[in-house]
Amino acid sequence: MTKNQTQGMELAFQVCDRDIPDELCQEYLGAEAIAVDTETMGLIYQRDRLCLVQLCDPNGKVTAIRIAKGQTDAPNLKKLLEATNVLKVFHFARFDVAMLRQNLDIAVTPVFCTKIASKLVRTYTNRHGLKELVLELERVELDKSSQSSDWGNAANLSDEQLNYAANDVRYLLSVRNKLVAMLQREDRWELAQQCFEALQVLVTLDLLHYKDLFEH
Repeated sequence: MTKNQTQGMELAFQVCDRDIPDELCQEYLGAEAIAVDTETMGLIYQRDRLCLVQLCDPNGKVTAIRIAKGQTDAPNLKKLLEATNVLKVFHFARFDVAMLRQNLDIAVTPVFCTKIASKLVRTYTNRHGLKELVLELERVELDKSSQSSDWGNAANLSDEQLNYAANDVRYLLSVRNKLVAMLQREDRWELAQQCFEALQVLVTLDLLHYKDLFEH
């Protein structure tokens, strides 16, 4: 395990190989909610492998787990992401949850998706990407220059890649809290929860190659 210092931040983040250690897993299990993100070789579940999983707790503790080529399980990560007492907050959960199920047999639950929440309540804009969301709600501009890069070379990820990966989860919990307040204010909180519950069905359909199932 190594530690990398994020640019312009005093908080260090940990990089682990294949899984998170027992002690760190227990620490995350004590949180009410954690932010989660993934980096992959591409966007096709059956072709493009999972390369990195990032976590962040309410105290700002960020961990990046490097997933090896051919790896099919991560017991502690599975325990954490399937723990029903810990909310998992994603941006575009549909993709990340599918990738975690496809590659590591992890059935993530319960889930909050900031992209779905944003589309439900930020109806004054059509810009629902993480960069735009964090800029508006956190007044922080994310550097997305490493978004399209080779995540498969896990042992030699650059500082820029790791900083990018860490920042993708660093602000999610705060964004989630602000979106919840907006959803409740606009009487859309119950609808949002129903959408999050429906994600598991959509993920199953995606992994079975069903497309446009609800079209005429």
